[in-house]
Amino acid sequence: MRSGKTPVVLMGKLFLCLWAVVACAQELHWDKSMAAAGKARQEGRYSEAERLFIDAIKELEEFGPGDPRLPASLSSLAELYRTSSKYTKAEALYKRALKIREKTLGPDHPEVATSLNNLGVVYHDERKNAEAEALYKRALTIREKTLGTDHPEVATSLNNLAVLYHDERKNAEAEPLDKRALAIWEKTLGPDHPQVATSLHNLAVVYHDERKYAEAEPLYKRALGIWEKAGGMENPEAAATLNSLGELYRTQGKYAEAEPLHKRALAIWEKPGRPENPEAAATLSNLGELYRTQGKYAEAEPLYKRALAMWEKAGGPEKPEAAAALTSLGELYRTQGKYAEAEPLFKRALAVKEKSLGPEHLDVAISLSNLALLYNYEGKYSEAEPLYKRVVAIREKNLGPEHPDVAQSLDAYAALLRQAGQKADAEKMEARARKIRAKRPR
Repeated sequence: MRSGKTPVVLMGKLFLCLWAVVACAQELHWDKSMAAAGKARQEGRYSEAERLFIDAIKELEEFGPGDPRLPASLSSLAELYRTSSKYTKAEALYKRALKIREKTLGPDHPEVATSLNNLGVVYHDERKNAEAEALYKRALTIREKTLGTDHPEVATSLNNLAVLYHDERKNAEAEPLDKRALAIWEKTLGPDHPQVATSLHNLAVVYHDERKYAEAEPLYKRALGIWEKAGGMENPEAAATLNSLGELYRTQGKYAEAEPLHKRALAIWEKPGRPENPEAAATLSNLGELYRTQGKYAEAEPLYKRALAMWEKAGGPEKPEAAAALTSLGELYRTQGKYAEAEPLFKRALAVKEKSLGPEHLDVAISLSNLALLYNYEGKYSEAEPLYKRVVAIREKNLGPEHPDVAQSLDAYAALLRQAGQKADAEKMEARARKIRAKRPR
C-alpha cells in the first residue's frame, strides 16, 4: 500500500531565473504568452497553458538557439508535461534545455545544474533511479563548486538525492543528506521558512519508515506549525504533511487523532477550482486503510475505489501507484474473506510492479507476500510456497541475509510449512529467523 509518507522533490529555480530575464526585456508578445501560460497552469487549465508555452517558444526560436530565455521557456513547458505525467515529452524538452545551456554557458554553470536537477526529477518520476542519481550528483557537484557548500540550491540537490535514496529504502544514505539540507535552509532562510518545513517533512518521513515515531512526530508538527504561521495550510505540501502525520498515528493505533488529519488533507486536495492531484489518491487510500483497520469496511471500499480510479487516470493502469491501490482493495476483500475478489487484484498489482520496477524489486516482494498469504488462507499451500521463496530471495538480495525483514519473511514461510505439515523444514526457517534476530541490538 502506498503509505502517503511522500517526500517532496524540488525543482530548480527555473521560474525565478525566467522572470528576472523577462523584467529586463522589452515588452514582447512572448512576455504576455509566458505570463498567461503561467496563470493558466496555476489554475489547472493545462491545454491552454500548453498552447501558450508553445507559442512563446516558437517566437523565441526566431531569435536563434542562443537566446537565454529559450531554455527557461522549454523548461516551463517541460514542467507542465511532467506534472501531467507526460514524461516522454518532458524529458525531451529538459534534454534540449540542458544541451543549450551546456553549449552557451559551459558545463559547470549553475543554470546547467538547474537543468540537470530538473531532468533528474523526470527520471525519478519514471523510476529511472540510476539515471536520476547521476544527474542529481552532477548538479550537486556543480552547485557546491560554484555557489558554495551552504547555498540553498545545494540543499535542493541534497534533498532530491535523499528522496531518491529513501525511495530505494536506503534510509541510512538518505538521513545525513536530509539533515544537511535542513541545516542549510535553517541557516540561510531562517527557521520558519516554508523550505524548512519541506525539509522537516522529508526527514520525518525517513524516521517514520524506520519506525522512529518519537523522532518523526515533532518534525511533522513543526513543519505544520511553519505552514500555519506562513498562512500556507492550503498548499499541497501542507496536505502531504497532514497526511503523513495521520499515517503515523494510524500505524500507532491512534485512530481518533489520525482521521481528522487525513480528512483535512483530503479537503485541501479537493478544494474547488484546484486541479486533481494524484497525491489525493494517497490520502484516500490512507483514510480507507484507517477505516479498514477499524473494521469499517463499507466506509473503506469506496475510498479505495476512488483512489484506484485517480491513479489510473493520472498515469494509466500500469503505474506503480495504481498497483498500491489495487493492493489496498485486495487487502480489504481478503480481510472480509472475499478471496475470489481479492486474488485478481493481487495478481494485477504484482504484474504491474514486475513490469514497472523489475522482478527483484522490494515492492515486488510485498506483492508476492500478499498473494502468498491469500493462498495460505485458502489452504493452497503448493501455490503459496514458491511465492514465499521468492520473497526471501528478493529481500536477501536487496537488504542482506541478516536484515529483520528477511527474518520476518522466514517466519511467514515457516508458518506456511507448518500448516502444510512440513515441520522439519519449518523449524529450519524458524532457526534462521532466530539467528538473525539474535545478532540485532535490542
